[in-house]
Amino acid sequence: MKEYALMFFVSFLSATLLPAQSEAVLVALIAEGRHSPWTLVATATLGNTLGSATNWWIGVCAHRVANARWFPVKESRLRKAEAWYHAYGRWSLLLSWLPLIGDALTLAAGLLKEPFWSFFSITCAAKLLRYLALAGLYLAVS
Repeated sequence: MKEYALMFFVSFLSATLLPAQSEAVLVALIAEGRHSPWTLVATATLGNTLGSATNWWIGVCAHRVANARWFPVKESRLRKAEAWYHAYGRWSLLLSWLPLIGDALTLAAGLLKEPFWSFFSITCAAKLLRYLALAGLYLAVS
């Protein structure tokens, strides 16, 4: 049970602006062979999606603090994510699984007032597909 909690926690952190490697933890736990790969994928997806939802919420609230020195996203990265978001709309959230740009995209979605449920559905689908692909690839080659 603690392994699932670890998977959730690391996946949550890796979706926020804090660095973490949920992919490595997922593969390591699958490699142990003691846990259901599908439950691990579901746990990682939930944790990662909720971490992205935290970024969205920070984005919703960030207009007041976006220019503060302590704000963790550089304005140039945020502007780039906003440009992607404006160009491709909510479907740019399909790239929310990407390192660096994904975090900024989820934050930009909040800043640009993307409705929560469309944000959550698209982001969850993107995260699920990434973890399914990773688990499937590992299981196919092992």
